[in-house]
Amino acid sequence: MFESEMLTHNLLKEYVKDLVSKGQRIDGRGFQDYRPIEVKEGTFTKAEGEAWIKLGNTQVLVGVKADVGEPFPDTPDKGVLVSNTELLPLASPTFEPGPPNENAIEVARVVDRAIRSADAVDMSSLVIVEGKLVYMLFLDMYVLDYDGNLEDALTIASLIALGRAEIPKVEVKEDGEIEVKEEKWRVNLKDLPINFTFVKIGDQLLLDPVLEEEQVSDAAITLAIDKEGRVCSIQKRHGKFTMEEILNAASIARSKWPEIAGRVREAI
Repeated sequence: MFESEMLTHNLLKEYVKDLVSKGQRIDGRGFQDYRPIEVKEGTFTKAEGEAWIKLGNTQVLVGVKADVGEPFPDTPDKGVLVSNTELLPLASPTFEPGPPNENAIEVARVVDRAIRSADAVDMSSLVIVEGKLVYMLFLDMYVLDYDGNLEDALTIASLIALGRAEIPKVEVKEDGEIEVKEEKWRVNLKDLPINFTFVKIGDQLLLDPVLEEEQVSDAAITLAIDKEGRVCSIQKRHGKFTMEEILNAASIARSKWPEIAGRVREAI
């Protein structure tokens, strides 16, 4: 980091910390408030399911594409789900063109882990011929505008895109030929695991951080909550949390789950 960038970072950190010490945030929200979620209506891709959402000023677009292929050898009775995140340079001056870097891979894993750990997608329903042919779902996540908390925004958009997906039915004829039918089927979402990201600034936990809060935070953590209120995955990105702070974050996330899950159901 250049000297001028370091000076700017330190000034921003002091400003945000001073606000937090007074019980305030940079955008005026309470510490446990989520930013408004807007789901754009319309069709933007050629995917089988999609969702373009705004979480505050963070914008993401997620598409679900489907194909057929062989299952993994160790899971012949389950379909395949592949998650990928693209941090487009148009979304932030800090994003560079090229193959996914470690940050993009980490974000994709946080979303993917929440969905898998809650068994949200009925993977057995993706089997066409056990051990030979299954549906493969590709969750393509694109960041269009980055203003913090990609993990939560992409999780919400992914669940909506999966819930909206209409996939052409495939049958295997007696001669082994694969036939794609006009008839379509919907992905069976058994759960709605929602990621909730917190940053720690000083001794305070802030839900759904904006970019400036992420940049100056002392620690960051993302917890996924399933429909039963269980923590189904955790990703600590940096810094340290006490056990009391983690339990407090989980309690806040549980209290917020009905509101966010309701927004996802409404959009589907």
